[in-house]
Amino acid sequence: MGALTTALIAIAGVILGWITIEMACKPCLEKGREAIDQNLNPDYDPDDEDSIRAPLTANAPQDSDLGSDSSTPVKIV
Repeated sequence: MGALTTALIAIAGVILGWITIEMACKPCLEKGREAIDQNLNPDYDPDDEDSIRAPLTANAPQDSDLGSDSSTPVKIV
């Protein structure tokens, strides 16, 4: 009977430990699982998504928009 009790306590400890790790590392684990799912999906095409490397100033004014005849100052960020 002592061996059965010890085995049940050990199994409960492993289960509680697993749940703790899942809860503590949830954001990291989700990103990893999404990456694995994308790599294993034969229909996934990274070109279909918006690029993370897109320029931050996509709507920056052109040189022709910065004419010196303007009376209002232009602030370029």
